[in-house]
Formats: sequence, C-alpha cells, structure tokens
Amino acid sequence: MAVAAYVMQLCLSHVLNNLQHPARLRRLHVDTNQIKSLQETVQFLLDFLEAHSQRISEEIGVLGRQIANAAAEAEEVVDRHVVDQLRFRSEEESHCMAALSSFSQDIDKVTGKLDSLTKELTKMVKEEWAVDAQEEQCIVSVPVKSPKASGKKTTVVGFDEHVERIVDKLTRGEPDLQILPIVGMGGIGKTTLAQNIFDHPYTVHYFPKRIWLTISQEYSLREILSSLLHNGKKQESNQTEAELGQRLYQSLFGERYLIVMDDVWSVEAWNDLKLFFPNNGKGSRVMLTTRESSLAISLGSQESYSLDFLNEEKSWNLFCQETFAQKDCPYPELEEIGKNMAKSCNGLPLTIVVLGGLLANSNMTWEYWESVAKNVNTFRNSKDYEGCLKILSLSYNNLPVHLKPCFLYMGVFPEDFDIRVSRLTRLWIAEGFLKPITGKSLEEVAEKYLRDLIDRNLFLSLESGIDGKLKKCGIHDLLRDLCLREYEKEHYLYAPKVQSVDASNMKEDECFICRDGTQLQRIDLNEVHDASQLTSLASVLVCNTCKNKYPSLNKARVVKARLVDKLGHSAKEEIVHPTSLRYLEMMNMADYDFSSPSTIALLWNQMTFSLIYFGSFRKKILSYEMWGMPQLRECRSLDCDFVLPEEAATQDFIIMENLHALVSLRNFKCTEEVLRRIPNLKKLGIYYDEVDEIEWTYYNPIHLQKLESLSIKTEYRPLENLTFPASLKKLRLEGCNIPWEKIMSVGSFLPNLEKLVLETNWIEEYEWNQVEGDFPRLKFLKISYSYFLKRWRAENIHFPNLEILFLEHMLGLEEIPSILGDIPTLHSIYLDGSNDSVIGLAKQIVEEQHGYGNEILQLYTDGERYQVGSS
Repeated sequence: MAVAAYVMQLCLSHVLNNLQHPARLRRLHVDTNQIKSLQETVQFLLDFLEAHSQRISEEIGVLGRQIANAAAEAEEVVDRHVVDQLRFRSEEESHCMAALSSFSQDIDKVTGKLDSLTKELTKMVKEEWAVDAQEEQCIVSVPVKSPKASGKKTTVVGFDEHVERIVDKLTRGEPDLQILPIVGMGGIGKTTLAQNIFDHPYTVHYFPKRIWLTISQEYSLREILSSLLHNGKKQESNQTEAELGQRLYQSLFGERYLIVMDDVWSVEAWNDLKLFFPNNGKGSRVMLTTRESSLAISLGSQESYSLDFLNEEKSWNLFCQETFAQKDCPYPELEEIGKNMAKSCNGLPLTIVVLGGLLANSNMTWEYWESVAKNVNTFRNSKDYEGCLKILSLSYNNLPVHLKPCFLYMGVFPEDFDIRVSRLTRLWIAEGFLKPITGKSLEEVAEKYLRDLIDRNLFLSLESGIDGKLKKCGIHDLLRDLCLREYEKEHYLYAPKVQSVDASNMKEDECFICRDGTQLQRIDLNEVHDASQLTSLASVLVCNTCKNKYPSLNKARVVKARLVDKLGHSAKEEIVHPTSLRYLEMMNMADYDFSSPSTIALLWNQMTFSLIYFGSFRKKILSYEMWGMPQLRECRSLDCDFVLPEEAATQDFIIMENLHALVSLRNFKCTEEVLRRIPNLKKLGIYYDEVDEIEWTYYNPIHLQKLESLSIKTEYRPLENLTFPASLKKLRLEGCNIPWEKIMSVGSFLPNLEKLVLETNWIEEYEWNQVEGDFPRLKFLKISYSYFLKRWRAENIHFPNLEILFLEHMLGLEEIPSILGDIPTLHSIYLDGSNDSVIGLAKQIVEEQHGYGNEILQLYTDGERYQVGSS
C-alpha cells in the first residue's frame, strides 16, 4: 500500500501549495502556520516513502492504507472549507473568525492523525531494519543507469530467420489473395515480428500499398474501415459501413497491397472485413497476428506461422541486448547468474525484455542480481501466463515509488490504445502524480518519468514526429493486465480529478464523470450551491468502472454549472462537477454558454480547461470568475471565439502566474493589462478569421516575454506589422501572407528560434533570396502549400544548425539552395508532393554528400527513403 500512501501525500501536497498561494490567501481565512506544519508532515512522509517504499512489508502496508486514508481525509477537509469560504465571501468579522476557527479545528485533527501514523510507520520500519540489515542494504542499493540508449528500435534478436522466411512467403507464390496468420501467446513477439516484416525494405518495395491496423477484442467495423481508407489513421466519417467498404474495395482493387491486422481475437473480425479485400490477382496479402491457434483454421488460410519460445542461446542474446545494449555480458561475474535468469523467463521475449530493462537501470553488482534472481526462480515453474505476470511484476516492484502510479495509470486506457503523450502528461499532472523538481516545469517532469518507463521497457514508444519528439506511446497487453491487478491492490485514485462532458448528450443516460453509458447506477452526492442556498443532495448517474475506481466517490461534493442556450431558447442545462476536479474536458458546446455568475468558479484546484465546440461559430467570452484559479495551467478551445474579459485586469485575485498554455483559440482577444496577469505563458496557439491591421498593435504577442511556442493561423490576411518576443523557440505561421523578405529578418530578431513552420504563405512573390539575416539556432524548417514560390536561394551560413528540412506540396517550387548539403548538422530532407526538378536537385545534393563520405544526410520523398545510387 506504499503507492496509495505516496500518491495521496503528493495530492495533498499540491492542494496545500494551492491553498497557500498569495492570490488564494487574500480571499480565505487560513492559519498559515498550521498549514505549513501539516505540509512539513506531508513532506517528511513523501521523502520517507521515496527512500524506503521497497522495504515496506505486507504488515506495514496495512499502515500505508491508513496513511493514504488520512491524507484523503485531510484533502477533503481543505476542499470543504475552501469551497465554503469562496461561496459566502463574507467580510463580517464574526463570520471570518468562525470560519477560521472551524477550519483550524479540522486541520488540527487530520494533522494529529497523520503525525501519529508517521511515528508508527517509522518505528515499524526501524524494527524491520534491525532484523536483516544486510539484506535490506542489498535491496535498496541506489540504481546506476547503464549506457543503454533510449528510444531504440524494437529489438528483433532471435527473429531474424523468421523475418526472412515470412517476407519470402509474402512476396512469392500465387497471384491470388492469401492470408498468413502469425500465431503465438501474448508477449511472444508477434507484433514485433510483424512490425519488422512490415518495414522490411523488400516488403516496402514489393507492396506499393501497405496498411497496419490493430483490431483487439473490442472493435468498431466503421472505425476499422475508415482507418483502412486513411492508411491506418483514425478518421471520423458519416458514411455507412457499406459505403465505406465499397470505397475501400475500389481503392485496393488496382493495387498490390499488404494489410496487417494485428491482435485479432475472433473470426468475426475477419468475416466483417474479408468482402472488402479484392482478390485482384496481383499477389496481395493479408497478414494477421493472433493468440488463438484455432482462429487460423477458421480463416481458411492454407497455413499459419507459429511463433515458438526462444531457445536458451537466443534468450541470452536478447537478455544481453536489453541489459547491456550489446551482444554479450561485459561483467564476467554476472554472466552465470544472468544466464540463469534469462533461462527462467522460459523463452518469452516480453519477459526477457522487461527483466533486461529492470537490470539495465540497476547496480551491476552480484549481490543485487542475486536478490532479483531469487524472485525470478520462485516463479520459474508457474503456469505460463501467471508465471509471466509474476516475473513482470518484479520490474513493477523494483520501480521507484514515484514511477509506480504513472505506470499503473495505463490501466485506465483501453487495450491496444495509442495514447497521445501530450494528453497523458496532462492527465498525470491533473491526477497529482508528479513531484515538482526545482528548475523544471511539471511538463518536463512528466517527460522524464515517461522516458524512464520507456527505458525500462514497461511502455512502448509508438510514434515520433520527424523532429524525433515522442508523440504516441502504449503498453503491451500483458503489462496492462499487470496494471489492472496491481491497481486492485493499491486503489489509489480516491476522488475524481478528471471529467469529460459531452453537452450534446446531456439528456441521455451517461456517467457524469467519464460519459460512459454502460452499467449505470444512481447515487446521491452533496451538492454545493451559491451563497443563497444550503447544501443539498444531487442525484447523479455513475458507471460501475468509475464507482470502483474511486473508493471515496460517495464522499465527493459537487457543484452544478448552468449552461444557457445561446440560440435564444428558454431551455437550460446543468452539468455536475466534483469540487475536487482538476481537468475538465467539455465537448459539443456550440449552442451553450456558461451562465454568470457561475459556480464553476468553485473548482478551485482546476489546472486544465479543454473546451471543444462544434457547429456554428459564436463568440465565447469566459466569465472572469473562471480565471480566479491560480493553479490553472492550460486552456484549450476549438472552434469558438475566445475572449479574455477586460474585467480580469481589475480583479486583484486574478493572477494567472501558472498559466503556461492557451491553445487553439479562435479570434483570441485580450488587453495588454490582462496579458500582464499571465506573466509565465509559454505556449499560445490562435486562429484569426476576423482581424484587421489595426488590431495587431493592440493584441500583439510581443508583450509575452516568456513565450516559447507561438502558432498563428489566419484566413490569408497579411501580418506584416506583427512582431514577436525574442524568447520564442517555436513559431508556426499559417495563411499569414508574410513577404519572404520579412521572413528573412525573423531569425535575426528571434535568436532562440529552433523550429519554424510556414504554411500556405500565399504572398504573390516568386523568389526568396536570402541575402541577409540568418537563423542561428534553427533546427527544424518546414515550408508547405506556398504555391507562388518558385525559387529559393540561400547560403549555408543562414542555417548553421539546421537538422531537418521539410518541403510539403510546394508544387511551384523549381529551385532549392544547392548548398544545403554543406550544412554540417543537416541529416534529413523530406519532400512531399514536390515537382521533379526539386526532387532531382535534392537527390544530387545527397549523392554528392555520400560521395564525400557524409552518409548521415538522408532524403525522403513522399514517405519513402531514397536509396543512394538507385536513380
């Protein structure tokens, strides 16, 4: 129960920090010395659990649950008193004293309880240390990171002959459509093998059309068909399944295609799709991966390919690759014990990979390895699946306690789900899993946690951008099962902090937390009204998953935010929000506004608002009350006008010093006085379709002196007078129609700029002659859909640190700088939709550089890597 105790201390610490924010204290009656005393106890427990969580026995774990419960109680006390004080906002001295006295008494109680439990915990742990100090010293040895490289390609040790054999099967034989199932248990390496076959150079050459698709146990035929039509990418569609299937059939008919269906669980999935795969006599193939051996027979395929366990030699090779990042063991004293552990994994690649990730991040000492080996050998004779889970649990058990909640949280996502890293990190922050690190933002801390989990082979790196930054991650099914099992033990999500609301379905039955519509039950929660009403009961629907996820849900207090119909109708809707909320996502809000004043301002711990509007575009002015949240970090708004109200500049309680991102805002407007209330804004994304030259002076982002990322999209309006803060590192301009001469000077005024994206720059100029100005730190340059540009001339001194150049749909461009190859840092040129002259010049540049021995520089045309010497 150490994880639950740790997470709840972290959550309580965040709440106490928010409570002590100067903007909060000006509106609350709080004994700050008392809060600081509680904070000291919480900090001691955090440090203690970080240092000793792996020493805590099952008996002490029961005490850990009591500590978690006490921290949850303390968080509830703070939330209750803060919300009540914000509701009434009375300035009468008698009322203020009564509120302070009541708050102090309740804080005294929870502080005393935590202090008592802390003393008991330290006493019990010290007694255990005395029993076997030597063993404990081994277990808590400080990990030393191995030289293993992160972000490596998926290991294929032991699969080489399988890859060549299956590639041969796919590219030879009958011209009729054939199906090849790859069969094996979970974790055996089916997906890894299929991925390497899919990306094999000869496969890429032989099949002009290749599509990868993950099926899983639960699937939607409409989504699958839509994904197949868009090369595996999920796209919304209003067409029927029959219409989508017909389009798919037609798109495949003239192609030699390879479709990989990963993780197929039933023949029904194949039966639903097979009619749309034309047998066109071109040698097309469908390859499936499945755990079900009987499924291969049902598919009617001539043969299947069974993937067996690795033998001892291949297990050892894979173990060394994962543990030492080389083919053999560099520590002779560890070789024998390492071979025994590799053998104990019973040839299952996933188990070997995860065990290798554990040892790669540990001390390379015989004593530590022996302690791990003892646990591995205990599970050696277990049944396959249970044995795998138990061996995998060693990696979880040996995780530092600060990484465990982030790992277990992956269980909330569906099986085989591709998780956007940006969303995952926002959720981690909202749930309170991250401990602040001096000099780093919470987003940077989250990135570090994620990289640690990938390095330990517990998370999968699924997709990176061309700039190398990770965009999507995931988790293997076996490890997800482990997450679910361990969560049942820890159960550390006490109260809902994340909520998703769909306004278009408010009249339908759905869970008020997650919008799920299955296994619903009705419960009554305490509802907090405005100052004129007493607390009452709110009847809400909750799904079984959320009810089980949050053990303290029945104690939650909620507020109702009223939505007013903007179309002039009298109908009003109300949405229930837990007061503990930190992340609120609201969708399909085109026809509604928040009523003002709104009780949504009582969500005092709010960190992220994501407001997604569909339908008619209407101006959205968010009430200034919503900005009185000093912990607000990010606001996202799609498809609506977004105005920061001028009243925000006059309210002394509004100081948005933690707000670092305003993203996808339409016709963003705010005064310079309001901007000054956002001193630390780092990311701003705005879209203008109602802007003129005069407004730019008034709403100029030059006032945001800490801004690092700026994205501006307009409907082809000139932005010549726009200036930027020198702090910018990323700049994206779409439809801004800036003269190329003006762009030349951008780099000189932005000495920190590392990424520049210019899209649909429809200025009627045909040449970009870079005769002056440079981009001293620019690493990534993308230019797209600028149809008028024909010639681009520059010198290598203009881009001394450029690493990636991306030209997309520059159909009019006839000339690119011939000196690109002389830029020493340049390693990738991407050309999508370019004409033959530009492609020819790029090939010539790459050929020349390879002739000089510079094999780092690579060229990609329409997604395919250019093979030097092939033209």
